[in-house]
Amino acid sequence: QVQLVESGGGLVQPGGSLRLSCLASGFSLDNYAIGWFRQGPGKEREGVSYISSSDLSTYYADSVKGRFTISRDNSKNTVYLQMNSLKFEDTAVYYCATVSGSNWSPMPYDYWGQGTQVTVSS
Repeated sequence: QVQLVESGGGLVQPGGSLRLSCLASGFSLDNYAIGWFRQGPGKEREGVSYISSSDLSTYYADSVKGRFTISRDNSKNTVYLQMNSLKFEDTAVYYCATVSGSNWSPMPYDYWGQGTQVTVSS
């Protein structure tokens, strides 16, 4: 069964850290660019960070630049999102997905995980 499974979400205080994991099963992540997306309460889904399959180039949304770090370990078929200095506005469900389109755009045939909740609260 082909799937992506996110983990690592939870409740954290402002300024805290979390590391999200995106584990692929049923296929190899080696040849896929991967993106992390999030959808906060009452907000549209937004792209947070991306990592390529080839040269490991990365992209970050301005809102998370300098605080989040994306990485991948193809030997573990896993992509990570290290989130530091978390803010209230980072509260959202975080999803990982393969990204096959240009400009880091998911295509209809890309794979998505089920999401993991991140709540930043004091």
